[in-house]
Amino acid sequence: MKKKEIDRIIINKPNLVINNFYESKFNVNLNRLAFIFIVIFIFVILYSSRVIYLSSKTIQNNTYKVNLINRADITERNGAYISKSVLTSNVGIDPKLVKDKKKLLLKLKYTFPDKNFDEIKKKIYGKKFFYIDKKLTPEKYQKIKLLGEKSIRLEQKITRIYPDKNLFSHVIGQIDDDNNGISGIEKSFDKILKDGRDRLTLTLDKELQFIIRNELLSAQKIFKNVGGAGILMNINNGEILSLVSVPDFNLNSRENIYDVNYINRATKGVYELGSVFKSFTIAAGLNYGLISPDDMFLNLEKRLRCGGRTISEYDENLPKDLSVEDILVHSSNIGSVKIGQIIGKERLQKFLKKIGILSQLEFDIEEIGKPSSFRWRDCKLKTVSYGHGVTTTPIQLAKGYAILTNGGYDVKPTLIKEKFSNQKKKRILNKNVSKQINKILRKVVTHGTATLSDVEGYEVGGKTGTAQIVENGVYTNKKINTFASVFPSSNPKYVLVILLEDTKLSKDYIYKYRNKPGSYKGTPFNTAGWTSVEITGKIIDKIGPILATKY
Repeated sequence: MKKKEIDRIIINKPNLVINNFYESKFNVNLNRLAFIFIVIFIFVILYSSRVIYLSSKTIQNNTYKVNLINRADITERNGAYISKSVLTSNVGIDPKLVKDKKKLLLKLKYTFPDKNFDEIKKKIYGKKFFYIDKKLTPEKYQKIKLLGEKSIRLEQKITRIYPDKNLFSHVIGQIDDDNNGISGIEKSFDKILKDGRDRLTLTLDKELQFIIRNELLSAQKIFKNVGGAGILMNINNGEILSLVSVPDFNLNSRENIYDVNYINRATKGVYELGSVFKSFTIAAGLNYGLISPDDMFLNLEKRLRCGGRTISEYDENLPKDLSVEDILVHSSNIGSVKIGQIIGKERLQKFLKKIGILSQLEFDIEEIGKPSSFRWRDCKLKTVSYGHGVTTTPIQLAKGYAILTNGGYDVKPTLIKEKFSNQKKKRILNKNVSKQINKILRKVVTHGTATLSDVEGYEVGGKTGTAQIVENGVYTNKKINTFASVFPSSNPKYVLVILLEDTKLSKDYIYKYRNKPGSYKGTPFNTAGWTSVEITGKIIDKIGPILATKY
């Protein structure tokens, strides 16, 4: 048995040697293949890296850094960014450096599939440098770097983005391509913003701004007015919580706007505002101690002559006998004229100047209108008394009503948070004027021309104003409808001015009465009471709860 085992071992030995030989040879070949593969792989990596490097180097050599001057961010009062500086990239092409135009067009179509390539093709076969896209995303920026085209030029620059687009357009304003402010806050605070250290905080509230803008846009759909403005201001410190003018524009588009319809109506627009001036006339009489709310004017005429023209009541059915309070509640033109005559030219002029109505307002942006000057004659005294032949801006109207209702303290409207927080209050009207005028303004809403704004729980007071628009020195049938409101009237905190320019009657709009059951279809009269007052009521419905909980 032992011998057989030895024989078997001897017999199988050659096979073992042969197997070992082939196995060894196979391992050698496998090692060679692995070595060759690694060499090829390294070569491919090096080659690819070289291609990428050369491509990026080509683009890098054509990458320019321009306008790297930083600007401080701008936020609204609660810290939300409304203007922010970011590093962006623009891409353009120099046609003179393009070697293969067809090949480049194919590459660009892949990178920019949404572009108009008929236009790009024309420019590529031209000679002038042109931009393909601006404010590139990081992904698109990387794609362009890999194109490896000497003709492509990338520009990196610090620019402004405006997250809310149109919402704050008239306040914030714009910058030019060199990062200089050219309008609005961007211009007025250009030096401070370029300093770049601290953000600039505005008094505006984004939520309130959104609501008021939406309602002004809604008004345009209802009354087909060409434009409008809204201002919400704290009557005690002058901080403006919302300032809106429509139409507005997208700040991110950087467009030159030449259409005058896009002016900032809230600050730049200068208008005759009509009967909202009657509050000033009566407040002046109260301030000088010449009248009291219960004083009666008996047997008032229905018409007066003034400079060859006739002054008449807008409502022929007004009683002949009216108290001072009734004159404002029912908006009597004749009664206001009579009070103006008691006050006299000098005192009424002095009063209007004191509350900042007649001269240009000092404000945080340069887009501010200048009221028209005029000579104070006997006829002018009559017309000014009821708001005819005298102009001002909506922002000055808000200032005036703030002073009338806040206890007689001077107020400086501002867009900058805590700008006047350390300034001592200065009383410029007698203390009792506000107590008296606030009660009357409340009755205008409960029993007079502004009942559609009587929002339950907010004690809204105010005065309506309907005025004819002057074009080329001639009064037209077009209307400026304004409502200046304050609330709550028992202890006023806010003034809200709503102006609608060139409103039209609406046949289908449904009014829901606030002081009685029922509704009414269609706009019966093109007056503030049926237009601006209605929009004011809708605004207070929405902003009232926010103001009550937030402030």
